[in-house]
Amino acid sequence: MMDNEVDVFYRELPKVELHAHLNGSVSCPTIEKLISRKPHLNIGHGMTAIGKGQRRTLDECFQVFKVIHQLVDTEEDILMVATDVIKEFAADGVKYLELRSTPREEKHTGLTKKSYIETVIKAIKQCKSEGVDIDVRFLVAIDRRNGTEVAMETVKLAEDFMLSSDGLVLGLDLSGDPTVGHGKDLLPALQKAKNCGLKLSLHLSEVPSQLEESDLLLDLPPDRIGHGTFLHPAMGGSQGIVDKVVKHNIPLELCLTSNVKGQTVARYSDHHFKHWYQMGHPSVICTDDKGVFSTDLSQEYQLAASTFDLSREAVWKLSHDAIDCIFAPDTVKQQLKQKWIYLKPQVFHYRETDSL
Repeated sequence: MMDNEVDVFYRELPKVELHAHLNGSVSCPTIEKLISRKPHLNIGHGMTAIGKGQRRTLDECFQVFKVIHQLVDTEEDILMVATDVIKEFAADGVKYLELRSTPREEKHTGLTKKSYIETVIKAIKQCKSEGVDIDVRFLVAIDRRNGTEVAMETVKLAEDFMLSSDGLVLGLDLSGDPTVGHGKDLLPALQKAKNCGLKLSLHLSEVPSQLEESDLLLDLPPDRIGHGTFLHPAMGGSQGIVDKVVKHNIPLELCLTSNVKGQTVARYSDHHFKHWYQMGHPSVICTDDKGVFSTDLSQEYQLAASTFDLSREAVWKLSHDAIDCIFAPDTVKQQLKQKWIYLKPQVFHYRETDSL
C-alpha cells in the first residue's frame, strides 16, 4: 500500500523537465514501432538491450542510442518519436517540457536540418491541438563534435526559428562527447546566439578534465548548466568556479540516474545534487535520457527524496522552484505557478486519506 501511495504522490506531482534529449527519451514501445516499420534494417540480433530496462550496462545504453539513430531518419519517424515522447512526459505529470535535439540531415531520405526542426515543432503543435496537458518548447542542440562552422550554422537556424516559431524555439543546447574539442572554439557561436536573444543551456564539467573550459564558458554566462558534475570542490572542481555559478545565479540541470549509469558518479548518495541543494542554489531534477536510462521524472524525484531525505513539502518546493528556471517568458511562469497552486490540494490529498 505504502509503495503505491508513494508512487501516486510522485506521479501526481506537477513537474518541469528542462534537460531531455529527444532521441535519448525514446521508449521501448516506440523503438519497437520503429523496428517494425523498417524490417530491411534487420535490427533484432543486436537489440538484446532494448527489453532489459534498468539492467542495461553503459555499453548497452550507447548501443540503444546507435540503434535509435539508425531508425530515425525521416520526417515521419521524427514526428512519431517526438509525439510519443511528449505524450509520455505528459502521462508522467510533466506540465512544462523543454526538449532538445541536434538537427540532422539524411541525404538518402531528403531530411534536412530545417525540416528536422520543423517536424519537432509540428509534433509540439499536434499534441497541443489534441489537448495534451503539457507546454512544450524546443532547444536546438550544437554537437561539440561537429566543430565551429557547423555550430555557427546551427545558431543561424535556431535564430530563424526563434523568430518564426511563435515562442516554441527558445534557445540552444551545447552537448555531445565531452572529451572531444574545446569550448573556446565554440565561444564565437555561443556569443552570437546570446547576442541575438537565444537562451543558452550548456553541458559543463561532465568529465573531470573540463574545468578550464567550464571556467571560460561561465564568463558568457550561460542561462543554465547541464550536469556540472565536477564543478564543486567536493567533486574535484574549484571554489572559484562555484563562486562564478553563484554570482550569476545559474541554475543546474541535475540528472541522477544518468550520472550513476553513465558512471561519472559512483552512487546516488555521492551525487552533486546534495552540495548545490544544501547551498540553496537553483537545482532542477531532470531525466537526460529517460528511454535509454529507463527512468522517468517521477522516479528521479523519488530517488532524490529517498537518497537525500527530502520531505514531501521539500519535494514540492523543488518542483515549484524549477518554474523560475524555464526559458519561456514570465507570463508562462505565472501560468505554471497558478497551475501548481491549483493542483497542490489534490496532490497532497493522497497522503491525508491514506493516513486516516
